[in-house]
Amino acid sequence: MHIEKLEYLVEVAKTGSISKAAQNLHVTISAVSQAVSSLEEEWGVSVLKRSRSGAVPTAEGAVIIKKAVELLHKYEELKDAAQGYSNTVQGRLRLATIPGPMFLLEQAVLDFKQKYPQVKIEIAEQGSQDIIDNILNDKSDLGFIILFKDRLVEHLGVTFERLLKVKMVAATSIHSPLAFQKVITPGELKQQSVVLYNDDYVKWFMDDFQKKYGEVDIAYTTNNRSLISRACMNHLAVTVGLNYSFITEPLFAEDDTVILNFDLPEESPVYLGVIQQKDHIPSTISKHFLDRLKHDISALQQML
Repeated sequence: MHIEKLEYLVEVAKTGSISKAAQNLHVTISAVSQAVSSLEEEWGVSVLKRSRSGAVPTAEGAVIIKKAVELLHKYEELKDAAQGYSNTVQGRLRLATIPGPMFLLEQAVLDFKQKYPQVKIEIAEQGSQDIIDNILNDKSDLGFIILFKDRLVEHLGVTFERLLKVKMVAATSIHSPLAFQKVITPGELKQQSVVLYNDDYVKWFMDDFQKKYGEVDIAYTTNNRSLISRACMNHLAVTVGLNYSFITEPLFAEDDTVILNFDLPEESPVYLGVIQQKDHIPSTISKHFLDRLKHDISALQQML
């Protein structure tokens, strides 16, 4: 019995389709079908019930497939151990992230590349939905997004692991009349000229804020951080963003910055996290990289 046959079987069970499994695995439909038939012949039991609408596990097959997933996890652990001794981790790592965490990833990627020079790393900065789609379609290995109450990703075929609890804050110049405050109320924000970074969660937060408290004077939204910085420093505008983003890459010098907490009712928790395909066995490379990133985030958590 070959490990590949188990991988084919698990992928068919996950997708509910031999053709979809073949597409995801980049092999022929015939190869997947023959692999499943070979296993059923070897084991003497029907594992999948095939029909025009797809392929679903039989009662016996569901138990067997669960064991197959467990065995594949153990096989990955075995490879991890072997590569740990040989120190020849190689392959590729495809990362997709919303703009904010890019600066969290930067040092982790450089350190990881230095330790594992044979790994090819690709990083794409995208919107949250594009990231979710790429994870589902196996175009990215790890995706970094913000999870909040209106975004449920577990049912989409991906898993979400929390990395960092975050919250929204406001930031402005030390010369602003708000500089002597520690918090900002909805009424005070509505009196300011606001500039925003073009980010999915920032947009959701501000839309929700305006529904609850009224319209905010948003001068503009941009991906140009220097435009936001100049508006705050030269025109005493206020910007809104996730707290960690002002630490990992400050918009302006620390002595010139005022960070204000929002005086709002307690909201549902918000997390920066990583998504992967559900029921997908993470690669050795992905696991090593996440371990390295979690080390950095643990240090950042002490600063928040």
